[in-house]
Amino acid sequence: MLTSLYVRHLAVVEEADLAFGPGLTVVSGETGAGKSLLVDALMLLAGARADSGIVRSGSDRAELAAEFDLGNLPEAHDWLKREELDEDGACQLRRVIRAEGSSRAWINGRPATVGQISELAALLVEIHGQHEHQALLERTHQLNLLDAYAENEVRVAQVRDLALQWRELGARIRKLSGGEDREHRLELLRHELSELEKWALPAAELMELENSHKRLANASKLTEGITGVVDLLDGDSEFALRMSLGRAHAELGRLATLDDRLAPMLELLDNAQIQLTEAVDGLARYAQDVDLDPERYAEVDTHLTRLHELSRKHRLPVAELDDKRIALQSELTELENAGEALEKLQAQRTQLQRDYDKAAEALSKARQTAAKRLGKEVSALMAELGMAGGVLLVTLEASETSDPDPQGRERCELLVSANPGQPPRPLRKVASGGELARISLAIEVATLGKDTIGCMVFDEVDTGIGGAVAEVVGQKLRALGSRCQVLCVTHLPQVAAQGHAHLRVSKHASDGSTHTRIEVLNTEGRRDELARMLGGVEITRETRAHAKKMLEQAQTV
Repeated sequence: MLTSLYVRHLAVVEEADLAFGPGLTVVSGETGAGKSLLVDALMLLAGARADSGIVRSGSDRAELAAEFDLGNLPEAHDWLKREELDEDGACQLRRVIRAEGSSRAWINGRPATVGQISELAALLVEIHGQHEHQALLERTHQLNLLDAYAENEVRVAQVRDLALQWRELGARIRKLSGGEDREHRLELLRHELSELEKWALPAAELMELENSHKRLANASKLTEGITGVVDLLDGDSEFALRMSLGRAHAELGRLATLDDRLAPMLELLDNAQIQLTEAVDGLARYAQDVDLDPERYAEVDTHLTRLHELSRKHRLPVAELDDKRIALQSELTELENAGEALEKLQAQRTQLQRDYDKAAEALSKARQTAAKRLGKEVSALMAELGMAGGVLLVTLEASETSDPDPQGRERCELLVSANPGQPPRPLRKVASGGELARISLAIEVATLGKDTIGCMVFDEVDTGIGGAVAEVVGQKLRALGSRCQVLCVTHLPQVAAQGHAHLRVSKHASDGSTHTRIEVLNTEGRRDELARMLGGVEITRETRAHAKKMLEQAQTV
């Protein structure tokens, strides 16, 4: 549900910050006041192409922001989480359009592409009355709407799951059989596996090999260096550490006889002499044990060279080659013993095909029954909405593939004949915006808002109608508003009276520029606005009384 809309420097709107509640909100105003600017703002937030001409004259940019409550929109919530744009359950769309023509978009404060904002908006708001951004014109959405109307959720889920399982088994069979290149694959696997078995090493052994290589490559340096360290510690020079430490120990021993407090330090020097002796002995043994074997070095170097060649060949780090060996061994074993496994998988797939055919047939029958019922209901509503003789046909066409399809065996297409004698045409090709809006309203009312869109916007849905038909349109919109949030731009008092809330758009000039004001009307304001819509320039006492009566009658429904 749309909870707020902020508009700044959009065309003649200097700034507007509006809050929205549930039910039907109507928007009215004089011709040219900018009633449809709210719809334009939502369309721009839904990813519509931005024209720099919509930026208010004298401003460098237009700013738009909308917040939505996702309480009843799990699909939108899941989309945000999947795109890593979720923010504690919040959903805010923001777009800035600059006067030079560029634009930027944000979702929950994070930069987003127009494609992303458009994809998310399709789950949040549906705009009727324009050809752009209408999920109802998409065939996939039409099929989903038919399934929702027929309450096919369980059947659809079963068909989808069976089709996906069938496809997964097919992929496993192709992999296991190796396709037409099975023998070639077996030969390749055996060759690659023999290389890896010869050279690849587990992590611990690889680490030891690399350490050995380092030691062998630097054996001479290690021997020379250790010998030098031993000379520094225990050489013949008077500056050798052991000799210096011995002199220090003797002098401190003499002084300790004069002051007992030096005894602990003397003990530390004793320990130092012991540790120094152990270090010298250990280094001497290390120098004797350093491996100066050139043949061993050549073996280790060759092993590492082969490992790096295999790393480049398989495009893997050296440390992952042993895992690759295990994977290839598993695949080879599976292919070599594929016969029995393939028979089992083929049998499972054949059974899945039978199960799918049965489930898809049940879904098709339910869709066919629902399609006839929905067509009749919408056609009847079209007559009530001033399109007498208009017909909607819900047609089902067989899908192009004979393989199990997650959407079922058919595709849906809504065909419409708006006037008697006209052949039915696809809904997406209906030219009249007013007719399209009323047809959309009829479909939404018939399906009782069973699609998952949280906010529906009807722009000038009452174009070309009046009188009793206008009152019916208003009643249908109000009924739809009891199930989901509805925003309707209207110029008819019969429709405006049915709103749960009312916004008035007015235009005035000051300081040489034009400004549009959008205000939320209270009961008295609504009465006056309805009177203006009824009576035009001169508003009489009778007009106000009529407006008051219309409001009272509407609010009792």
